[in-house]
Amino acid sequence: MPEKGEKEPMYVEMKVFGFAMDAIAQMPVIILKDPEEKLAVPVWINASESVSFAAQFVGREMSARTARRDVFTALIEHLGMTVVGIYVESLRDGIFTASVRVVDGAAEEIRLEVHVAEAMLFSLKYRLPVWVSDEVLGQASKLDMNEEGFVRENNARRFVDFLDHMDPAAMGKYPM
Repeated sequence: MPEKGEKEPMYVEMKVFGFAMDAIAQMPVIILKDPEEKLAVPVWINASESVSFAAQFVGREMSARTARRDVFTALIEHLGMTVVGIYVESLRDGIFTASVRVVDGAAEEIRLEVHVAEAMLFSLKYRLPVWVSDEVLGQASKLDMNEEGFVRENNARRFVDFLDHMDPAAMGKYPM
């Protein structure tokens, strides 16, 4: 939400269009597109998030037929709330900020900040569009996949991801 004196951002309705591997960054990427498919926004996620997303993306028809619910859905239903919107709000230093908006029984809207991959999962799960801010659209349209800085940033991100997922038992296996 904007601070006092800031303008309210404009949002464009988009949907999860696809899911692929970014060949340059070597990272999973979710593609958002507007209904006319004129605008596209790539949303990079890490490998561990991609497993959950792919399962939901591929298996959403199957999951719709089962009675299993995740903790978030069970809690929202128990509290008498309804998910009303999925928002991608900003893109800073290559990191998206996102939120899920719910309304309670008194029709009061509550904004819950979530990781962008979770927001994309909720979009699929609740079959809701993703509302992308004009700021994100402007920044996403300027992304040049061949820029040296972009490649360097993604290499650094890949290294951090490698370290995060490295088994401590394997530490002595790699020459320095």
